[in-house]
Amino acid sequence: MGLLTFSLNVTLDGCVDHREGIADEETHAFFTRLMDESGAMLWGRVTYEMMESYWPAVARGEEDAPPAIREWAVKLEAKPKYVVSSTRRNFPWNNSHHVIGDLRASVQAIKNATPDGVLLGSGSLATELDRLDLIDEYRFLVHPRIAGHGPTLHEAGLPATRQLELVSTRPLRNGALAVHYRRAR
Repeated sequence: MGLLTFSLNVTLDGCVDHREGIADEETHAFFTRLMDESGAMLWGRVTYEMMESYWPAVARGEEDAPPAIREWAVKLEAKPKYVVSSTRRNFPWNNSHHVIGDLRASVQAIKNATPDGVLLGSGSLATELDRLDLIDEYRFLVHPRIAGHGPTLHEAGLPATRQLELVSTRPLRNGALAVHYRRAR
């Protein structure tokens, strides 16, 4: 059984708006490494649609992008992508799969079938999966910014505080801090 790892950019005040992070080669390398280490991606519909609107065109060479970005897009194209949505049924992007039925059972089945682990990259879906005690690890890139707006991490709240164990920290040259926590069970 693989681990479910929640990974996201976050500012010091908890903002998870993807436009607030530092987008440079170093942050790109951080997320590339996480994707390479994972067997599948797990997103909510909103994140899927944001990714679907850009990355397939980059992978096909229809969008101008540096070689490292294009390489990442090609890797993402090949990676299994699981999408949780109650409003959309059709997911035409290569290797995309609709997660249906009971959320707990469906995500647990994906974890069980993916020994290399599943990388979760959607904030609101993470809240739901955290409520179901399905998230095993947290790998955040904490940016040296205070956004002053939302959305924020677990904005909808959790039923209880999550106790975490620090696995590692690594400062990046751009001032961001890569943090890796594991659920204390």
